Amino acid sequence: MSSLATAPCPAELPPSVLEAVAYEAASGLTASPKTLSPWLFYDEAGSALFEEITRLPEYYLTRTERAIFTAHADEILDLASNGRCLTLAELGAGTATKTGILLRAAVRRQSQVMYQPIDVSESCLNEARSQIETKIPGVTVAPQLANYITQPIAIARPPHARILALYIGSSIGNFSPEQAREILANLRAQLEPGDALLLGTDLAPGPHKDEATLLAAYDDAAGVTAAFNRNILSRLNRELGADFDTSLFAHRAVWNAGESRIEMHLESLTAQHVYVPESAGFPALDLAFAVGETTHTENSYKFTAASVEALLRHAGFATAKKFCDAQGLFAVTLARAV
Repeated sequence: MSSLATAPCPAELPPSVLEAVAYEAASGLTASPKTLSPWLFYDEAGSALFEEITRLPEYYLTRTERAIFTAHADEILDLASNGRCLTLAELGAGTATKTGILLRAAVRRQSQVMYQPIDVSESCLNEARSQIETKIPGVTVAPQLANYITQPIAIARPPHARILALYIGSSIGNFSPEQAREILANLRAQLEPGDALLLGTDLAPGPHKDEATLLAAYDDAAGVTAAFNRNILSRLNRELGADFDTSLFAHRAVWNAGESRIEMHLESLTAQHVYVPESAGFPALDLAFAVGETTHTENSYKFTAASVEALLRHAGFATAKKFCDAQGLFAVTLARAV
């Protein structure tokens, strides 16, 4: 990641971003129980912390998915292209560090590739563009700054090309099953029959993966995930002028077996009040937190082979091939639009 810049004051933020942040605070923090949407994690500071998380020894997801790409990139692209040129489009691209493996393989196949990263973080998109165009000659990066959950996107199609849409990193797991189906259905609407989707999914505990391994990935010994979680409150301080004391909130990671998901919460360590000034047309908030009260900040759903198959089928995709690591930690599924 690039070095962190000072966060802009509210007046300098694009109105749509400020309005979205203010809406999330007004709706989530007045709900019972309190919640905050996980897309709020990914301001510049949060994106940098997440990049740090991906390098932690406990966080197996990134390195396992990267190893799958390294072993199978050529096969993935051959299956996706079906004999035609490809353009790659990625939802929630971040800095696209793993995507470089696929882009290098694509350049070997067709010399020139258009890559279309879509993300809510402008700093991540700028870094992705700079890094990829510098290090992978033959790739043209066409970034799109958008929250693909709440805003329409448009994937460009070069002449005679097929689209390979990437939704990797188990990002789909951050959404409820209903939201996940909607995201993939909206993506499917951008595609033509024969286009492809590469979907990364973290696997649920089973014979080869215990709960302890899973929990450690979301509660590392160095406390980076805790800092990432608390940064969501810091963002409200920076952009809305709230007065959260982040030291009074503890990071909690919980495995909910019934819902097949990891949950992240922020637990209030004391009885306290937090003030959020009026912003973007939303009224001021005077928030009371009881000792032990939690704010639910993220779900990370974990999948089985059957649940991935059902999710894809509901959205209009047919599985072409599944790739998995030897330990059964993570799966990458190539599916075709039907």
